[in-house]
Amino acid sequence: MTSIDEVIQQEANPFDSVSFRPGNFWEEEQDPNETVDSIHAEAIASISDILEQIKSDRRTRTILLSGDSGSGKSYLLGRLKYLFNPQAFFAYIGPWPDSSYIWRHTLRNTVDSLMYTPHNQQESQLMLWLRSLSAFHDTGWVKKIMGERKLFIQNFKSTYPVGIYNANQFFGILYSLTSDRLYNDACDWLKGDDLDEETLKQLQVRSTIDNESAAQNILSNLGKISTRTQPIVLCFDNLDNIPKLPDGSLDLQALFSLNSMIHNEKLKNFLIIISVIKDTWRQNQHRIQPADLARIDQHIELQPIHLDQAESLWRFRLANLHAKANKRPKTPIYPFQRKHLEEKFPGGQTLPRNVLVLGRKLFQIAKTEGVDAIENHYQQIQPEPEPSGKDKDSDSQSNLVAALQLYWQEEYRKNQEKITYIRHFSAPELIQMLREVLLAVLPVKSIQEKLLEGSKYASNSISYDSLSQWGRVGIVWTEERNLSNFYHVMRACEKVLNRQGCQSLYLLRNETVGNPRNKGNQIYRRIFKDSTFHHHLVPTLESVHYLATYHNLMNAAASRELLLEDKTLNVEELQSIIVETDILENCPLLQDLQVVRQSHQPSTTATASQKNEKQESQVAAKNGNGSSPPSQPTGHGKPDVIDTEQIETFILNLVTTNQMLGFPTLIANTTEQFPHLKTWQAKKIVRRLCKDNHLQLLDPNAAEEEQLVCWIPK
Repeated sequence: MTSIDEVIQQEANPFDSVSFRPGNFWEEEQDPNETVDSIHAEAIASISDILEQIKSDRRTRTILLSGDSGSGKSYLLGRLKYLFNPQAFFAYIGPWPDSSYIWRHTLRNTVDSLMYTPHNQQESQLMLWLRSLSAFHDTGWVKKIMGERKLFIQNFKSTYPVGIYNANQFFGILYSLTSDRLYNDACDWLKGDDLDEETLKQLQVRSTIDNESAAQNILSNLGKISTRTQPIVLCFDNLDNIPKLPDGSLDLQALFSLNSMIHNEKLKNFLIIISVIKDTWRQNQHRIQPADLARIDQHIELQPIHLDQAESLWRFRLANLHAKANKRPKTPIYPFQRKHLEEKFPGGQTLPRNVLVLGRKLFQIAKTEGVDAIENHYQQIQPEPEPSGKDKDSDSQSNLVAALQLYWQEEYRKNQEKITYIRHFSAPELIQMLREVLLAVLPVKSIQEKLLEGSKYASNSISYDSLSQWGRVGIVWTEERNLSNFYHVMRACEKVLNRQGCQSLYLLRNETVGNPRNKGNQIYRRIFKDSTFHHHLVPTLESVHYLATYHNLMNAAASRELLLEDKTLNVEELQSIIVETDILENCPLLQDLQVVRQSHQPSTTATASQKNEKQESQVAAKNGNGSSPPSQPTGHGKPDVIDTEQIETFILNLVTTNQMLGFPTLIANTTEQFPHLKTWQAKKIVRRLCKDNHLQLLDPNAAEEEQLVCWIPK
């Protein structure tokens, strides 16, 4: 039988700092068993009251939610979604890449969120919303029209006779949502994807949502026809990584202008929650127009928690470990004591994150030195996260690097699961994520946005001075499937080169470039075919996973939510340590751009011409008029291959950050991270690492379930 002290030695630290940072509540599911209901109960009650008011009068309202970093703002948004999703539809809206793109970004993120299926439901929020519209209430009539598109549109137009933007096209898209065959394409249209001509023809629409005014009007449509449905909650979060103004301040005015427009246009049935760090709000509030500040219906400021709630946080985190012991521990928070909270937080209040940080430090002491050792050390423990710096000792730095690599692998795995095609992101989002990565890896911080200035595709482009290449380098990323728009992008590229805006131009595009009959293809050939200075790179889904993972870390660092090894990393520190780990050197796109060292992996550039020739032949064979075939989601990841080096890195980092783990726990965590890895394979890798003196196996002659694997300091 296993005692609680033995369980503490064997199990991973339940206060792992990676778990302190929730993100998009549709991607980071919370465990309700670890939720302390009383924390921020007043804020939840206030928001509940406001939701009830909206359900009663359908008038849109705005809440400003502020709190210190670590007070639980993002976590609270997740709790709201969990509690109120049966009564409202929820959309998570992260930082936008360009303020001139904010309406399209808001619409895209709203539709993305509506495509998620709520807990205990069989259909997405979008389909639940559609079926809840008043035009669907007559079930007998609905059965009659489901195969009649014109009758469907006519009924919706009679139900909503005025104020609907582009009614025939919009209601036609709603009809397409009811078709399994057209559902995904209809969602892409609603998100603002630039669809090819054949897809538009299948949807029976003429144009796409390609400007801010159209996106605003489509959001307006959603509000105007939703007056009898559940409210739609728009949650804006991670606002410290939004675009900056020329003076370096955050462009919060763009968001508050959007909020005012929603109110001024009398869009119905929305609850807008703007989540912001208290210090960020204090520094930027005076830059917001007074008329826009007046549109805030209620300001809710999250308060610190008291020690009973702090103790409950510890209790819930420790519950699973207590359940594995052969005898119930003395207290629900063993190996901790109430006095540890009382002496560290003498004012009787603190922030949730500080409680978890203190728990992590105390647990590590109990794990590596024994429970009694807590009394010898806890007086010296600083409960608040320490800032990282250059004066860290080597062991501390090794732990920090290991923690970041673990964090990276977990985020990367999640992105592999949720991002299955490159057009998951808009082109402005893709170029912004690439810009963030380049700021970390380029030795010269001279990146400028909007190389295609003056074009509506300016947000798809950047340029920078290169030390490894001659002159200024330009990058344009366009995944628009419509070849008419591809022509306009190529025209903009041609103009940039004519005015010598850059000396070397990279086109990033996975979609087809058409055939020689297309005007855009003709310009493309003049610029990129057999050019010494200008290149077409075909991005891979793997590269997008790298960019998206770094973007997640950037959002956390900018919002002071990136907590690793009890240290809160800012953006500059993240950039420094990410370069130290060499993680980004494995990104194929960065290799092809020659901003990191080339690896043994095959270059995507080498396959670009082959891909284009194949696409052109497919187009020519399909139709002689030069129109593009329907584009399919590109790439679904690599086949299941065991990457021994990656697995070894994970194991070493996991043991490094915990310092000691039970052999079964280490194997279980490894096979969970790499689902296609067999248990016997994981055991073999761990034993080899021990044999090579990277790890130490205590009591190798003991039963396997009793063995401990320890970290060997370098």
